[in-house]
Amino acid sequence: MIKFFRTVNGVIEQINEQCDGCWGALINPVEAELIKISKENKIELEDLKAALDEEERSRIQIEDNYTMILVDIPAIEKRNDKDWYVTIPMSIILTKEAIFTVCLESTPVLDIFMGSMVRNFHTHMKTRFILQILYRNSTLYLQYLRSINRKSEEVEKKLHGSTKNQELIELLELEKSLVYFTTSLRSNEVVLEKLLKTESIKKYPEDTDLLEDVIIENKQAIEMANIYSGILSGTMDAFASVISNNLNIVMKFLATITIVMSIPTMIFSAYGMNVKNTGMPFSNSVFGFAFVILFSLILSLAVAFLFSKKNLF
Repeated sequence: MIKFFRTVNGVIEQINEQCDGCWGALINPVEAELIKISKENKIELEDLKAALDEEERSRIQIEDNYTMILVDIPAIEKRNDKDWYVTIPMSIILTKEAIFTVCLESTPVLDIFMGSMVRNFHTHMKTRFILQILYRNSTLYLQYLRSINRKSEEVEKKLHGSTKNQELIELLELEKSLVYFTTSLRSNEVVLEKLLKTESIKKYPEDTDLLEDVIIENKQAIEMANIYSGILSGTMDAFASVISNNLNIVMKFLATITIVMSIPTMIFSAYGMNVKNTGMPFSNSVFGFAFVILFSLILSLAVAFLFSKKNLF
């Protein structure tokens, strides 16, 4: 799918076809759309397809007719009715006439521009637009990192009394997301540093300030991801021990109950043997059965009281 946008009188408008100073948003485009854009703008087809490969690395590629900036952006992936965080590539291709973005799926990084929710946004100011996209990308990383931190805190609360692995698996998924984020942010950092030195993209003084802000936001996201990853890793190790300890407590309780319940079982087994009544206690008494029950109960309670004193319950 291809959408074209252009800023008219300070307002973003969707247009039907490409024109000078417009923005073309390619969202999971088909082969025919890629070929058309490639021919009309003299962009290598392989470069247009680069962002459609989930394993593509972040980089800046400078050609005669265009410059391509490829970065990783955060995304939400739904698995088992739950939202998990991953990263996907997105390319920004700058030509003399227009600017193009290519991504596998619709992303909040670009949706905010399509909805005209960014101040001082103009499609014909290509360098400023690129930096605004990169700045939005860094802030989205920070937003998702805070969400990961909140989710980890919620899982931690469930773990205190848990004997199952489900919560640990959730923490593992969150830790994987942090690893993806850290790796992608470091790759983006290299791209931003190179962009600062690239002369093929014309930068005005205010653009340089914005690029420095983007680099600062990206560094902050890296630091935050490292901190959260360290905390989460330590938490997983601690709660793995907690789960094991909780299981030991349950097993200890069940073992104690088994011992207490075995006392009346042994007494009733002895009295239930097919032997003569001679010499059997209470065998000639009318209340013999009641005496046996009462004796078993008292003995069991005594053992239970002894175990409770030793904190075995």
